[in-house]
Amino acid sequence: MADDGFHHGLRPGAGERGASLQLVAEPIRVLLLDDREENLLLRSTILHKHGYRTETASTIAEAEALLDRIDIAVLDYHLGAGQFGTEVAASLRRRRPEVPIIILSATLERRFGGVEDMHLLKGYSSIEDLVTALRSFEGKHRGRPVVVDAQDFFYSRISMAMGEDVVLEILDGDGNWQYVNEACARLLQKSRDWFPGRNIFEEMPELAADWRDILRMVTEQRETYIDRTYRGLLNLPRRGEEWVWNVLAFPLTLHSERPGAVLTARILERKNPFAPTPA
Repeated sequence: MADDGFHHGLRPGAGERGASLQLVAEPIRVLLLDDREENLLLRSTILHKHGYRTETASTIAEAEALLDRIDIAVLDYHLGAGQFGTEVAASLRRRRPEVPIIILSATLERRFGGVEDMHLLKGYSSIEDLVTALRSFEGKHRGRPVVVDAQDFFYSRISMAMGEDVVLEILDGDGNWQYVNEACARLLQKSRDWFPGRNIFEEMPELAADWRDILRMVTEQRETYIDRTYRGLLNLPRRGEEWVWNVLAFPLTLHSERPGAVLTARILERKNPFAPTPA
């Protein structure tokens, strides 16, 4: 068997007396459930290249017949004819609760959470996202505790619902960034990875006077705050142009179950203070 996986076993090998043991790798076995054969073929081919062994199924019955032979399950949500991959997920969780489950969905109609360990949105999650998720679950298969970081997925669904033209930040009550969207990162000329864990008031101390109390009000009192004037939500250069914002801040329970706030800002209009006044 080729050394193309991650689960270690033993096999006899050539040694001084022909009895030595040699570590080899067994591939992680992944169940792929999808009602489209072309999707099964594509995912199976790509996962094989990454060292996984796949078991494919196009129906719930086929998938449930394979549940005792797999290490991780990747299940499509919509299977057609009123059937859903979550039925297989529920069966697997009852029979083999230690097996990680990834749900693939093309819509946002499912609430985040459930029997699955991770939920990836098709069309927004790449094959690299799937491979990363599988890698994160290999430790669980080998008996090590695994903490699945679904934080970015959870907050990115909020960002998608708000729209690409909205600047979005998610913070805890002390002003520590949990997430920003691409619009915010571009506006502040940072990468999105720069923000999580940093404190907005330490990085932008000029914002504290206006926003520290507002943020605490939103997170602690669960109030919604609306402001249609420029109040320094973001540290933006004006350069002779006045920005008029529609700012909305509303409470959110963070992925860590702590109180947090979603801050969104959309430009209502831009006014040039040097433009001539109409007669």
